[in-house]
Amino acid sequence: MFSQTFQAGWGDMDFNAHLRNTAYLDFSATTRMLYFEANGFPMSEFRKQNFGPVVLKDEIEYFKEVHLLEQFTVKLLIAGFSTDNRFWKIRNIFYKNNEKISATVSSLVGWLDLRERKLIAPPEKLKTILINLDRADDFQIIE
Repeated sequence: MFSQTFQAGWGDMDFNAHLRNTAYLDFSATTRMLYFEANGFPMSEFRKQNFGPVVLKDEIEYFKEVHLLEQFTVKLLIAGFSTDNRFWKIRNIFYKNNEKISATVSSLVGWLDLRERKLIAPPEKLKTILINLDRADDFQIIE
């Protein structure tokens, strides 16, 4: 399972001194990009092929607070994809101390052709990278 460990910084905090909701989205996106890079599809490849990920929907569920300077781990799973491969559901699970779930972020992602401005299926290499992610317990084919 792909995971990345981070430390909550000052700029990641909300008024109540916990990790702010948009920080969860930022760390989720960073984890995804690090996974692609670690598997041979860096950001330069997206630019070269003139397409990129576009988030169509995010859903966050909170369980335990993350406070300033605490470390947390973000795991990445595949939760589903469409039969035409244009839509993918990605799940990030945030763990405090590698044991207690702090939050989950589920994102519906598409692949935007930057010239045509329309959703496309990802190239085979990226499709394989995505399919190789561990599957979420509720994995499903999106119709």
